[in-house]
This record gives sequence, C-alpha cells and structure tokens, in this order.
Amino acid sequence: MELQKFSQLEEKIKKIVSEKVSLKKQIQILEEALRNKEAELVGLKNKLKTLDEERNSVRARVDSLLELLADIELAK
Repeated sequence: MELQKFSQLEEKIKKIVSEKVSLKKQIQILEEALRNKEAELVGLKNKLKTLDEERNSVRARVDSLLELLADIELAK
C-alpha cells in the first residue's frame, strides 16, 4: 500500500516537473516574441516620424507655391 502511494507521489512530481519545463520554454518563446514586437514597434515609430517630417515638408512647399500663385493673381 505504501509503495503505491510513493509511486503516485513520484508520478505527480514528474508531471509537475515536466509542466514546469514546458512552461519555462513557453515563457522563453513569448519573451522572444515580445522582444521582436518591441523592435518592430520602434521601427514603425521611426518610419512614422520620417513620414510626418516628409508630409510637413511637402505641406510647407505646397503652401509656398500657393502663396506664389496668390501673388501672381494679385499682380494681374
């Protein structure tokens, strides 16, 4: 009877250890995925900043051209 209880305890402990190893691997995978997403986010933020700067530059040039057109209209 006592040997059976020890066997059950041994199986439960093996199962717990196995689950711990599995969970540790999952944590490592998820941490790596998080690092990749964080790097991707930084890249996208930089790209967005560049696009905003380009948009502002284009807007300034268009405004300048519109002012020139307005000056031409006034000169007529």
